[in-house]
Amino acid sequence: MYVLAGFLFGGQALGWVDVQIGGEGLKILAELTLALVLFTDSANTNLATLRRIETIPIRLLFIGLPLTIVLGFATGWLLFDELGLFEVALLATMLAPTDAALGKAVVTNPAVPESVRESLNVESGLNDGICVPVLLFFLALAVGDTESGHAAGLMAKLTLQAIGIGVLVGGVAGLVGGRLIRHCSERGWVAGSWMQIPVIALALACFATAQWLEGSGFIACFVAGMIFGTTEKRNKGRFLDAAEGVGDSMALVTWFMFGAVAVGLTWQHLDWRVFAYALSSLTVIRILPVFIAAIGLGLRWETRLFMGWFGPRGLASIVFVVLVTDETLPGSEVLATT
Repeated sequence: MYVLAGFLFGGQALGWVDVQIGGEGLKILAELTLALVLFTDSANTNLATLRRIETIPIRLLFIGLPLTIVLGFATGWLLFDELGLFEVALLATMLAPTDAALGKAVVTNPAVPESVRESLNVESGLNDGICVPVLLFFLALAVGDTESGHAAGLMAKLTLQAIGIGVLVGGVAGLVGGRLIRHCSERGWVAGSWMQIPVIALALACFATAQWLEGSGFIACFVAGMIFGTTEKRNKGRFLDAAEGVGDSMALVTWFMFGAVAVGLTWQHLDWRVFAYALSSLTVIRILPVFIAAIGLGLRWETRLFMGWFGPRGLASIVFVVLVTDETLPGSEVLATT
């Protein structure tokens, strides 16, 4: 609804709202929003449940996610003959990660079994960070920045760098930042309306530090949030409530901006193939890998279908599409529109 509202009220339609934000500004807004959402969502993780069902999110991340990219690549290769090999791979990777903000209604709904909620929460929290090195790898190949003979080394470097630095920064930020926040709270140095600030500041500082060190800020925020939620018991709810509200508000603003800026510019490139791929991405390309990843876990087919269906694409895809279109590839219009 907010994307539609942004399109209708923006300069491409009614022109009631003059949005002066470029692609880079939209990317930064989406990144900061996602960082905050990942931190707060992971801080609410039930570690006892997660330890009991850890096989499910592991399967989703390391079997389901690669299969989603492979199936997305195969579908894109059949539909978009004007795209090069690496451009199709970019498209598949851009639309592989699920969105933590859009999936929040499911992972916070007590009517949904806790094992399903925690599995989807961990999956959506980590898959965008895992996809970052994959996207950068295909992007480097697409623009010709690396030779095919060096591809394996580049992939290993990007993966270790993004995940390793992300986990390290997140671990340090969660432990040190959480302890500082708890220390200040116990001594009454932060109270009242000021309790809204520490978690927001910690999440954004964690993201910025990891990105500056060329790691994955998304993984860093998820790890930091999980550690913070584990160590801070007394006032966790009070600290997180305001941060969650800010994150939700930023997400709505991001979608409105996206509708106002991007949708109108890509409207002319829409055709049946774009709709077919988008529909496939939300259904078959997502659901089939989840079914395969869940083989042998004893989950009912209804549960697997539910987990596959609730895999919306969102903020991470906005960040990825801006990264890709900045390189002005031959198929940038098709990639951005899809």
